[in-house]
Amino acid sequence: MKLSQELLNNLIEITSNSAIACYPYIGKNEKILADKAATDVMRDQLNKLNINGKVVIGEGELDEAPMLYIGEKLGNGEGPELDIAVDPVEGTNFVAKNLPGSMSVLAVAEKGNLFTAPETYMHKIASGNHIPKGSIDIDFTVEKNINIYSELTNKKKSEITVCILNRPRHKEIISELQRLNVNLKLINDGDVSGALLVSDRKFSVDIFMGIGGGPEGVIAAAALDSLGCNFQGRFLFKTAEDKNRAKEMGIRDLNKKYEINEIVKGESIFCATGITSGDLMNGVIKKNEKFITETIVTHNKKRLELIKKVVSLT
Repeated sequence: MKLSQELLNNLIEITSNSAIACYPYIGKNEKILADKAATDVMRDQLNKLNINGKVVIGEGELDEAPMLYIGEKLGNGEGPELDIAVDPVEGTNFVAKNLPGSMSVLAVAEKGNLFTAPETYMHKIASGNHIPKGSIDIDFTVEKNINIYSELTNKKKSEITVCILNRPRHKEIISELQRLNVNLKLINDGDVSGALLVSDRKFSVDIFMGIGGGPEGVIAAAALDSLGCNFQGRFLFKTAEDKNRAKEMGIRDLNKKYEINEIVKGESIFCATGITSGDLMNGVIKKNEKFITETIVTHNKKRLELIKKVVSLT
């Protein structure tokens, strides 16, 4: 079974409506209410689809936010069996504080083709499709990865830009990048969108690296795989609870480095609608009696597409 154009159109509609549901909460310092509004819309509309879906990437455990939980069944049960990854609000703090880059995200694949990721951290590295797969690696030093990228692209180190979350845990990596005279794009949240910046040279980001959410890593991989980009990840399990939960999900090698084709297999759809404007797309705009949304979509080895929708107020 191939993922249909009808399903793609439905997902665009769902992330668009989920983003619109957040609009009343932009800049209101109400991230939980924003997340709940988007989650309620996403759950309701997914349940109306002719699919037999199961959530393999849920959201909310780390935030104590409303959840579309791992294992939840979605759809009317009459259609194809699908794995579903959800992040109704990627960047809840961005919505609460009216900062750039929040979005509503869905990814789907046929059953068994999306990795079921625990709510833990992941060490990640991503780069565009203009360099050979396996060229850079999360097991290499920062300097080695930068040197390799420089040689492959004929870029000076001072011309290379690395995107990384601005977190204390990245202090040493950031210091090393500064020592190498590499340009930094520091982001405060939203490492799905951060990883996607390597997908097109127009975003002027060469490498995404660092430690972020494991579920977000799987969602980003779904988009980057469709675009032929590079991604590696390794889950970080610090507590006994984390390790037990991973084993319950079928993860046996807790130190395994995952290549992109082990995280997402076959055909997939990635769909993200902007809530607040960022590098990838504009956020929700209310104009007269209509909402205007922008959505980026990847599907079946196609380039990143930007879809604009106009939704009438009801």
